[in-house]
Amino acid sequence: MAKRENNNLNMKEALSAFIQKNKLQGGMDKVDARAAWVRLMGNGVNNYTTAIELKNDILYVSLSSSVLREELSLGISKIISMMNEELGKNLVRKIILR
Repeated sequence: MAKRENNNLNMKEALSAFIQKNKLQGGMDKVDARAAWVRLMGNGVNNYTTAIELKNDILYVSLSSSVLREELSLGISKIISMMNEELGKNLVRKIILR
C-alpha cells in the first residue's frame, strides 16, 4: 500500500506531486498541446482539424483542407511561438501539417 504523507497540501500541489510520482507529465503535455491548439486557432481552423498529436517536441496536425494547410504553413514559426507562450514552456519545437 502507498505511504501516506502527513503534511497538508493544497489541491494544485497534490496533483503536481501525483503527476511527478507517477511519471504522467508526458501525457499531460499532449493534452495541454491539444487544448492550446483549440484555444489559439479558433472555430474556423478547428472545423477543419481532424487530429492533433504531440510526439517528441513535434506537433502533428491533420487538416481536411489543403488550402488551409497551405495558409497555416506560411505562419508556422508564429504559431510555434504562440503555442509555447500559451503552454508556458518550450514544448513545441516543430509543427507538421498533414
